[in-house]
Amino acid sequence: MSVAKARREARVKRQVRVRRKVRGSGECPRLCVFRSAKHIYAQIIEDGTGRTLVATSTIAKEVAEGQKYTGNVDAAKAVGAAIAKKALEQNIKQVVFDRNGFLYHGRVKALADAAREAGLAF
Repeated sequence: MSVAKARREARVKRQVRVRRKVRGSGECPRLCVFRSAKHIYAQIIEDGTGRTLVATSTIAKEVAEGQKYTGNVDAAKAVGAAIAKKALEQNIKQVVFDRNGFLYHGRVKALADAAREAGLAF
C-alpha cells in the first residue's frame, strides 16, 4: 500500500469518527472544510435537508484576487473571513465546525480562527 493511500484512508477513518458526533441542524448548521494541495474549500451545510447554505473557496474570484498562491495559510484566512461574511449576511451566527478528518492545525486552524474573528461562533 502506498503512503498516499494509507494517508487518505487514515483521513477517512477520522472523518467518519468526527461525523458521528458532528451534525448540523437548522439552528446550528455545519461548517465543513476540505483542503487540497492547491486550494481550500468551506461550506455551511444543513444536514436535515442536505442543503448547502453558503460556500466559498480559494477558487472564488473574491478570495483568489489578492492571493499570490492559494494553498497556504494566508489563503485559508481569506476563505475563513469570506465564509463568515457570507454566513452573517444570511443570518447564520452559530455553526458546528467539521474539520472533515483533517488535523486541526495549519490551514484548517487558520480558516477556523479567521471565521471566528469575522463574527462566526462555534
